[in-house]
Amino acid sequence: MDRLADAWRDHRAPHLVTVLDGRAHVVPVGVDVAGGAFRIDAPGRRARAGLARNPQVTLVWSPYDDGGYSLIVDGTAELDGDVLLVSPTRAVLHRPGAPSAPGGSCGADCVELDPTLP
Repeated sequence: MDRLADAWRDHRAPHLVTVLDGRAHVVPVGVDVAGGAFRIDAPGRRARAGLARNPQVTLVWSPYDDGGYSLIVDGTAELDGDVLLVSPTRAVLHRPGAPSAPGGSCGADCVELDPTLP
């Protein structure tokens, strides 16, 4: 699986991460795909407030199985009435790896995905 268009369906419902007053705001959301973006209906008040200051967001999907990959998608969000559209800019499957040696990399097991959606 090397495409975001295939990967997001194989995970639990995502959480939307926005930043409000310097703090992360995390909320579970339902998503669908529309016009190359993730569509989120009726984002909450705090998410809207964060988006007014910073349109950069992250969506995080947990794996169904222990030891599975989480899906992390960074994107740019745009409010269209009562709908939030998130255009992906980066997507990665991520899970913890073995601890790295001092001075080494983070030790995570990461797989970059093509962030293109249909």
